[in-house]
Amino acid sequence: MFLGWNLIKIAPLEKKQPFLRKQLTLNNLQKDKEYVNMAEEKTIQRALISVYHKEGLDKILEKLHALKVELISTGGTYEYITQKGYEARRVEDLTSYPSILNGRVKTLHPKIFGGLLANQEKNEDQQDIKEYDILPVDMVVADLYPFEATLKSTSKEDEIIEKIDIGGISLIRAGAKNYEHVLTISSMSQYDGLLNLLEKGEGSTTLEERRRYAAEAFSVSSHYDTTIFNYFNREESIHQFRHSEIKHTPLRYGENPHQAASFYGDMENVFTQLYGKEISYNNLLDIDAGINLIQDFGEDPTFAILKHNNACGMAIRPELPEAWKDALAGDPVSAFGGILITNTVIDEETASQIHKVFFEVILAPGYDDKALEILKQKKKRVILKKNNYQFPTAQFRTLMNGVIKQDKDLKSETEENLQTVTDAQATEEQTEDLIFANKLVKHAKSNAIVLAKNNQLLASGVGQTSRVDALKQAIDKALHFNHNLQGAVMASDAFFPFADSVELAKNAGITAIIQPGGSIRDQESIDYCNENGLAMVFTGVRHFKH
Repeated sequence: MFLGWNLIKIAPLEKKQPFLRKQLTLNNLQKDKEYVNMAEEKTIQRALISVYHKEGLDKILEKLHALKVELISTGGTYEYITQKGYEARRVEDLTSYPSILNGRVKTLHPKIFGGLLANQEKNEDQQDIKEYDILPVDMVVADLYPFEATLKSTSKEDEIIEKIDIGGISLIRAGAKNYEHVLTISSMSQYDGLLNLLEKGEGSTTLEERRRYAAEAFSVSSHYDTTIFNYFNREESIHQFRHSEIKHTPLRYGENPHQAASFYGDMENVFTQLYGKEISYNNLLDIDAGINLIQDFGEDPTFAILKHNNACGMAIRPELPEAWKDALAGDPVSAFGGILITNTVIDEETASQIHKVFFEVILAPGYDDKALEILKQKKKRVILKKNNYQFPTAQFRTLMNGVIKQDKDLKSETEENLQTVTDAQATEEQTEDLIFANKLVKHAKSNAIVLAKNNQLLASGVGQTSRVDALKQAIDKALHFNHNLQGAVMASDAFFPFADSVELAKNAGITAIIQPGGSIRDQESIDYCNENGLAMVFTGVRHFKH
């Protein structure tokens, strides 16, 4: 700076002065920046620790002790700290109040929250601290009662209510609000990061580090409050959309390589990955579609093959190898690179047949040792074991600048729900196929048509703008793979506004039809069936899937 001043002073040419003045200004800015960075640094001298979970805390205590950080604690955490041989001050000694109401009130006191919320650079705050003998706190380590875990383990309301944290969440929010002066650790999952932080900074933290941990603290707080709100609002008397997922799994990419993607939720609740590469965004869509599909079928060995969220092959058979063989026969071309799912433990014989086909993912409730050994021979396959998990009954989808919510389509028609509307009655075998086809069409993208026979998917037409086009697509595909449609059945996800689809079906050899009904021109289709000896049943339930 002095050299710059001299250069300006002695410079003979005016045109040089702007450049030199600029240099001087930059020097001042650099010095100011260094001063600000120094001001951002905060050394941890006193920490308040009050946690429910003690796992991993011993390493934190060891490091804080080495850094000569004074500890304040209460209740079980105080006992844990002192049993480990470290000194700590009781919250009760600072507040002159014991833990009361069976532990519901421990830290809620001005002497505690004053120390957390005080701005250590404001004269007014410093005066209050001195007048009321408040100890400033530089770090708070707190976690929350396990409300979410309690919901999963019991339905007893008194136990659930007791796991609503008051003191802990207040400590977290107070420390995070005052992030300029306080480092807030809000979860035991942050302990490793905290240790690295303390090691790197030798007990000091930067403003940016404290700000980041404050953001994480409010994330913890927000998720916790959302979970509690949804518990109290389970009857949906308050019409608000609140959903929160903390666990985050980055995916290779989205639907296409140029799209970033992540999964928020716990995949491990739904399945266990036994082998294979990272699961992709598109894999997850197909896995979700496959699980929802297979859950609508019974316990008889069932195999399904999915591509782009639609079943391209499916069969129910007495033995799993036959179910796989006939599922594959439905559309062996589309099966290439598909998702395989079954409701039965995969044996060696079935695995040997599956191994011949290229597929992305296989999902089953279990695998024989030999079967697993066979399926693992290809490195890029993903092998998943389905867990016994109950899916949520609500569905969400982003739309425009918001979210739409609906109840999941859990309706699955049985024989008792069928209304025969034609003179011809469906036979027992036809009725079984009609129910099979109706379950399949429920999970196919609209407009959708499914052709089936003998509990086997022969072909489907999906995602068409016209129901006639969907039927033509299904017929053409079935004939392409040499399926005999004589005596087959047809399912439609919505009613027929004209008799043209019924006529196409009859000409292809189909003899029984299942549809929801409800068109003002239903009688046209009924009349055509009566004139041509076709059986038709109504379900009264539409199954659009967009």
